[in-house]
Amino acid sequence: MANDKRETVTAERNSVSPATDAPVIEIRDLHKSYGQLEVLKGVDLKAPRGNVISLIGSSGSGKSTLLRCCNLLEDSQQGEILFEGEAVHWRGTGLNRHPADKAQVLRIRTNLSMVFQQFNLWSHMTILQNVMEAPLTVMKRDPAEVEEKARHYLAKVGIADKADAWPAMLSGGQQQRAAIARALCMEPRALLFDEPTSALDPELEQEVVKVIKALAEEGRTMIIVTHDMKMAADVSDHVVFLHKGKIEEEGPPDQLFGNPQTERLRGFLSATMA
Repeated sequence: MANDKRETVTAERNSVSPATDAPVIEIRDLHKSYGQLEVLKGVDLKAPRGNVISLIGSSGSGKSTLLRCCNLLEDSQQGEILFEGEAVHWRGTGLNRHPADKAQVLRIRTNLSMVFQQFNLWSHMTILQNVMEAPLTVMKRDPAEVEEKARHYLAKVGIADKADAWPAMLSGGQQQRAAIARALCMEPRALLFDEPTSALDPELEQEVVKVIKALAEEGRTMIIVTHDMKMAADVSDHVVFLHKGKIEEEGPPDQLFGNPQTERLRGFLSATMA
């Protein structure tokens, strides 16, 4: 749960001007299908500035699909997606619906950095080069400035000494921390995590969990798809339980984990926290 330091940072981030009072990400009545298979069936989600939202649920419940829709990596067929109050523009309908404004999509994506289950580091680049790549090529930032920030974020996740190493020389936990540094180097409005620890063994998993907890304490806006119920309970402001493409239950972590209201959530928690 949020400690005093985090609550103070979150309060400061939420006391911004009215122009930026809108949630960083807002989803309204989102539907997503793959052909005849409907994966999301009318989902609503808000990620207020400075809040951590965790998405939990069984495999196939739509968690990762929802996250990818937030970042416009997947096209949805119905509903609205808003970034800081600005609605995504669409053309077409149903399975033929696609974003209408490429510049808008690029702008939104550069402000929503994604950390995947698989680290997706470029094997032919050093760790430092991996972290610098997107700010240099996508955002055309000054190389000296980018290198300074990249080294800062590598230090932040605890692998400053690995800047000149190749990805294959790092453990899985170190590679995932490098991926987080890469996401941070874009200086996004929100971080999106898709099962960031599920590919790691328990010892390495805790390295990454520690970094995510530290980011939460800073008051960063994050949406986290996770199988780690303890982490979700510790870092989240709000937890969403998805079941078969719908929100079955949601609320503060104390409420959701301490007093689940639905039989499905009780069964899920019993299975995952045993």
